[in-house]
Amino acid sequence: MPSRKSFNFEQLGFGWDGPGLIAGVDEAGRGPLAGPVVAAAVILDELQPIRGLADSKALSPLRRERLSEEIRAKALCCALGSASVEEIDAINILQATMLAMRRAVTALRILPHRVVVDGNRVPTLAMPVAAIVKGDALVAAISAASILAKVERDRLCLTLHDQHPAYGFATHKGYPTAEHLAALQRYGACSAHRRTFGPVRRVIERP
Repeated sequence: MPSRKSFNFEQLGFGWDGPGLIAGVDEAGRGPLAGPVVAAAVILDELQPIRGLADSKALSPLRRERLSEEIRAKALCCALGSASVEEIDAINILQATMLAMRRAVTALRILPHRVVVDGNRVPTLAMPVAAIVKGDALVAAISAASILAKVERDRLCLTLHDQHPAYGFATHKGYPTAEHLAALQRYGACSAHRRTFGPVRRVIERP
C-alpha cells in the first residue's frame, strides 16, 4: 500500500498541490444496525506532526483514545458531525453519511480551502472536495478524522448500552454480530435501531 509520503495531491487536479488548508474527513458507523453515523473533519498543523496516525480500524481502542486526545490538542481545528437514526431511516445511510460529513466540515472553526474524503463518494460542499480510496491509510488528515469519528461513535455506543443494556452495544457497537442478532430476535428492536436495515426491519415486520 502506498505511504502517506508517496501520496501526491497533484494527481487530484490542478491546484490541489498548491497552498491552502486541506481538511481530512471520514466517518464511523455506516454498517451498524443501530445508533447515529458520525463524521469528523480535521485540519492538521504541519508544525505539530502527530506520530502513529493510521486507519482507526488498525488501532487498538486505547491507542485510538490517546491519539484522539493528541489530535484535539495539536490540530489547527477539528469538528464532529452526525446524522441520527431517524435521519438515516428517512434519507438512507449514504445520504445520512454525506449529511454528517457536511455538518462536520461546516462546524470547523477555520474553513479549509479544500477537503479530502475517505472512500469514493463526496458530500456537496462550498469548497473543492475529492474522494480518496483508502484515504484513511494514505492521508494523515483523513486518518486523524477516522480516529476522532470512531472514538466519538464508540462513546455514543456506551451511552446506548446504558440505555438499552440487553443488546450489548458496549461490545459490538451496533454491528450485526451473532450476539446482537440474537438480542434482536429475543427483545425486538429498540429506539436506537435503524428500522430500514434488513435484520431490524425483518424483526419489526415478523408476524
